[in-house]
Amino acid sequence: MFVLMVLVTMFAAALVGAGLMVIREAKQKHIGIWLGAYLGRRRNRADAFNQARKERPIHILFCMVDHFEPISLGSTREQERERMRDWLERYPALAARHKDSDGRPPQHTWFYPGEAYDPEYLDDLARLCHQGLGEIELHLHHGYDTGDTLRARLRKALMDFAKHGALVTEEVPPRRVYGFIHGNMAFDNSRYDPSVCGVNDEITVLKETGCYADFSLPTAPCISQTRKVNAIYYATDDPIRPKSHDLGVDVEVGCLPSGDLMIVQGPLAFNWSSRKWGIIPRIENAEIQLSNPPTPARVHNWVKQHIHVKGRPEWVFVKVSCHGAEDGSREVLLGEPADQMYSLLERDYRDRPGYRLHYVTARELYNIVKAAEAGQKGDPGLYRDYMIPRYQTNPAQAKRLGVLI
Repeated sequence: MFVLMVLVTMFAAALVGAGLMVIREAKQKHIGIWLGAYLGRRRNRADAFNQARKERPIHILFCMVDHFEPISLGSTREQERERMRDWLERYPALAARHKDSDGRPPQHTWFYPGEAYDPEYLDDLARLCHQGLGEIELHLHHGYDTGDTLRARLRKALMDFAKHGALVTEEVPPRRVYGFIHGNMAFDNSRYDPSVCGVNDEITVLKETGCYADFSLPTAPCISQTRKVNAIYYATDDPIRPKSHDLGVDVEVGCLPSGDLMIVQGPLAFNWSSRKWGIIPRIENAEIQLSNPPTPARVHNWVKQHIHVKGRPEWVFVKVSCHGAEDGSREVLLGEPADQMYSLLERDYRDRPGYRLHYVTARELYNIVKAAEAGQKGDPGLYRDYMIPRYQTNPAQAKRLGVLI
């Protein structure tokens, strides 16, 4: 009897200990910010996805956004050039082995940091764009800023990038437009720390300088993660308070825009196939890195989050992120793990009956979202240039300008 009591006591203590570990982990990773919204939409998400599959083909729109930073703290010129050479040599070879349902290779969007502008590296990325492999967008690390100083930083970056045909549309007259990622995971001062942002009216500043959408989220487990998850929505700026994009109005078929800036989120969920201490599922924030490669379980988890424009459930947007210039991550993004990821996408969502796969850039994703909002239907691949024309770095424009490809 005594032994039984000891065993029961030990088991109860173990349960209490495990519970305390879970609570501590959830608090440290700010899971409470978004858990309620995630659980609240889980049933509706599954029902909508299954219903859409019964009625029409499911289109998977896969978008890779890259926080691309060849210049790192203490890096030498040779190290930086080696990072660029890796992409210039290996990415075209990787992309040539893969095609989506439209016959296009994978599309990479390089969000290059404006504060680290280097003409040589922008020229290198433009060469990849000229080959039809992706587009350049704007990434920015900034801190201790005001609206005015941020505005000046953005305008300088836009002028620098324009020297390479980046962020300048090929229409007449051309426009300067851009997609944005906040380099410090502090969009709209959402970390409440002026050293990594400081601008409560960042959404307004971005809108005024030509930003069409923000692609920073998800940022979990950071405190800057929003309550709204797995959504494409409009945020309305409150220039006095931080984190105005914490909530917003979903983009919806047949509805007018209802806010200042579109927020395009990537998948956020739990990864039950990878658990801390064998108990707690890890956070799935759709970032590809050396320590977290794109396994089949992760890829399917991204799709299952069913991010879509309200009223167009058959167009599923899967935006994943990476830091493609990091020495530890390049092998995952340019080597066998990436090869296997694209092969899986093509096997399950291109070749499988009832599905179509589309590789899209950030700009194309935005255009397709706007097409859905306007009531367009059918093949989303037809709407890649719906609102914002291609940049001057695209292959056709490069040929007209005499650029060697």
